[in-house]
Amino acid sequence: MPQLFLNEKSCESEAGPDAVNRAMTELVRAVLAIAGVDRPRTVLVAREPVNGLQIAPGHPIGKWSGLSHNRDLWRRLLQMQSKSPYRSVFPDGRDRHEIEHRHEGVPVEGLGAAALMAGMGVSLPVAACWAGARLTLVQEELVESADGDGDDGAFHSEVTEVTIPHVATREHVEEHLPWIREGAEAARRGELGAVRTGAELLKFAATGFPHLRFLPGAEDQLRRLNPLWVHAVCKRLTELERCVAAWDSDASPEGPAWGFKVTPEHQTRKREFCLFEDLDGTHRYFDTHVRFTPGAGRIHFRLLSEEKRVHVAHVGGKLGGRLGG
Repeated sequence: MPQLFLNEKSCESEAGPDAVNRAMTELVRAVLAIAGVDRPRTVLVAREPVNGLQIAPGHPIGKWSGLSHNRDLWRRLLQMQSKSPYRSVFPDGRDRHEIEHRHEGVPVEGLGAAALMAGMGVSLPVAACWAGARLTLVQEELVESADGDGDDGAFHSEVTEVTIPHVATREHVEEHLPWIREGAEAARRGELGAVRTGAELLKFAATGFPHLRFLPGAEDQLRRLNPLWVHAVCKRLTELERCVAAWDSDASPEGPAWGFKVTPEHQTRKREFCLFEDLDGTHRYFDTHVRFTPGAGRIHFRLLSEEKRVHVAHVGGKLGGRLGG
């Protein structure tokens, strides 16, 4: 089961104390219903520790948890909380400010984090806008322009819509049960869909990406990969693996039909940033790269035609940038 990201905006309602307490009880019962299907992987991620939450203005969570009939729910909820608030999953530096999500015109950090990390949003059922089992968000991202691989680093704003799974009630959980069970089964089988961390991705890559090899530096980058990037990097590596596996090098000696944008680095940047020590100890240029988002994510690699294989040298920010790694 993906992580459950608490929607902070649902904790800003003007509902009365009794309505807020009832909403919190319903949300907690929904979270526990999810945990009943996939307990090992169900965690609640909030922007602050749960015991410090204000579930409505002037209404700390203690007013709910202090009620005798909520004590067992409270104890079980604490077991669901991630040790890290979701602000800590965003990269340091510029990338944290390069992407924003809005719902009905209002910025939503928690729901946005769910969108970026293939998670699920959860809300207190206190308003009609949080009544859906799926929510559509407007995603606005600062991305590099077509010539952004040059030295000027030009950027422009790109707006898209994304839809996320969402739970505010136990009825919503019922709608998502097939997806939750599928995730639990994928985790038991050790499949890519269950990967949450860069370390887990690297472990999967050893057998799951037989046409990809990683230089030691790239392996270290994967181990330290920010959780925000894991989903996007998984997707890109899967696409690389699929394309190389399907490649007929005799029919297309120039390389695979990628099906996505693969570009070389400009000569100046190639000479300055793209020389790496390959797995055989020889220094070679790894200027071919694909992008991943959010931010200026890059995967630099070299195609080995005879071996029908790709060597990956860099997984991180734009080489030479502040987040290049």
